[in-house]
Amino acid sequence: MAIKDPMDTFVNLLSHVRQTTDRSSTIYEELAKVAENDEIKEALSARSFARSTELEKIDEAFRLIGKEPVELSGEIQKVFVEDFRREIATLSSPLVKKIFVLAKLIHLAHWRAGEWMALVAAADFTGNYGVGVLLETCLADDLAFAERTKRILRRMAEAKIAARA
Repeated sequence: MAIKDPMDTFVNLLSHVRQTTDRSSTIYEELAKVAENDEIKEALSARSFARSTELEKIDEAFRLIGKEPVELSGEIQKVFVEDFRREIATLSSPLVKKIFVLAKLIHLAHWRAGEWMALVAAADFTGNYGVGVLLETCLADDLAFAERTKRILRRMAEAKIAARA
């Protein structure tokens, strides 16, 4: 797709987020397997459910703007997964793996939050304020997930410190 105007840019960005949202269940499943922690697995299961509602909101956004998603390569997501697999293979301690998985989850959530912020701005720029509302609810979900994940990581650290004392 040749990008000629702000709407084309918006459609391209929205298509990218739709594609990564659709494929993100694979990443979350892989992270859950490695985490070996019921609390993390439960959080990932809830996140996966929230992702399905994000897809509905993105599809509604496309309907509201009268456009269809464009096909993109998806290389960024592939690189992230390959990098994760390579790094996790070097870790032997279950605790270190949990910390690594939580750090990657926070990384993903903030990455996604940045995408949502850009999309909300693009929706406003193109005069699609209702679409901006839908996308802002997705942003709120990712920010909430990042905060919850940070709390799990903090509790793990506090437990480790308390055990030393």
